[in-house]
Amino acid sequence: MDANEILDYCLAKKGVTESFPFDNETLVLKVGGKMFLLMPLERMPLQINVKTDPEWSAELREQYPQINGAFHMNKTHWNSVQADGLKKDLILKLIDQSYDLVFASLTRKIQNTILTNL
Repeated sequence: MDANEILDYCLAKKGVTESFPFDNETLVLKVGGKMFLLMPLERMPLQINVKTDPEWSAELREQYPQINGAFHMNKTHWNSVQADGLKKDLILKLIDQSYDLVFASLTRKIQNTILTNL
């Protein structure tokens, strides 16, 4: 997958916004004002940071050398994922889980606002 495919996939989800709060290179995607994906656009090979269930994170890190604890983030919950060599289905599953985990952490009021506005 390339950066545009990932961005399009994420923006198709309900309530997703994009911004560059840290620098001009790191694209941040949020739902309900909370980050669920970071993507340094200048980094090659393409890399994304996503939130994952801690148990699944441990399995992923053992199974795939492209998946590691995310730099400057809580490594229990966040993974850096190099897209090269990974199947598209796995990357999409990682994005979906990150979005779902962050969405579930939002207040019910914010969740309902997102669900009813789109």
